Amino acid sequence: MAAPRSFALWGYCDRGWSQVMRGCRLPGFRSCSPRCPLGARLLSQEKRAAETHFGFETVSEEEKGGKVYQVFESVAKKYDVMNDMMSLGIHRVWKDLLLWKMRPFPGTQLLDVAGGTGDIAFRFLNYVQAQYRRKQKMQLKAQQNLSWEEIAQKYQNEEDSLGGSHVMVCDINKEMLKIGKQKASAQGYKAGLAWVLGDAEELPFDDDKFDVYTIAFGIRNVTHIDQALQEAHRVLKPGGRFLCLEFSQVNNPVVSNFQVIPVLGEVIAGDWKSYQYLVESIRRFPSQEEFKEMIEEAGFQKVTYESLTSGIVAIHSGFKL
Repeated sequence: MAAPRSFALWGYCDRGWSQVMRGCRLPGFRSCSPRCPLGARLLSQEKRAAETHFGFETVSEEEKGGKVYQVFESVAKKYDVMNDMMSLGIHRVWKDLLLWKMRPFPGTQLLDVAGGTGDIAFRFLNYVQAQYRRKQKMQLKAQQNLSWEEIAQKYQNEEDSLGGSHVMVCDINKEMLKIGKQKASAQGYKAGLAWVLGDAEELPFDDDKFDVYTIAFGIRNVTHIDQALQEAHRVLKPGGRFLCLEFSQVNNPVVSNFQVIPVLGEVIAGDWKSYQYLVESIRRFPSQEEFKEMIEEAGFQKVTYESLTSGIVAIHSGFKL
């Protein structure tokens, strides 16, 4: 399955999340029409025909995209439940740690890639809003002469509570985006949030657009990790930060057996095959040091990583300087 050449952007209106554009050219977005070549970023036909891995299976690079798409289309509805079961809920702590490491400030423009279910986006909005509220309370305490109406108005303006912050969730899978938009509507997330269908290897955004780029448990599923890293570097502003949360090389052999995952997948979601792929993709992903080198090769500087839970996952960080 070839990577999509067009993209769709969803915004929130009174009736809920709706598609506001598809494949058109708007400020901040790159045109993906066939008449607008992407130059060196497009893969050659020869490279597309090359072989790669899908878990432990050898497939063509073009075929892998379709297979990965089918996996996440299959697991989308049970994705959050399975994450809780597979990690005993610890994935929530890992994602919280990613936000604490980011420390976003009001006005931050975040791109969350492979973030279809919205976990990172919602945490980002919560974090920025809480930070803004704290600042607002301090300012209100210093302004003793404000009327009750003036104080109430400040608290009722949802856009102001984000201080201009915005998160763009980009995912290649329509089903994952669908689940994320449903969660956003159910949990009341509206302001400062948009959804776009797009490929991590060919992002539909202009250069130097975002302050922070995050990708959580997504980059190991990309066919060309090096190209996805180069795209991350391209869309970040100078001084922007790259943050990746991903399964990594386990230091403790007691917790290195992931084979229980497809068993849970069969019991809970009735899907052994998809979760067997996830296990195999975890085992094939580069070690912490190897991935660090790949990030540096993409042009990032001050690259570091932190292993969590005996190395089950790691958070890699780098800056565009």
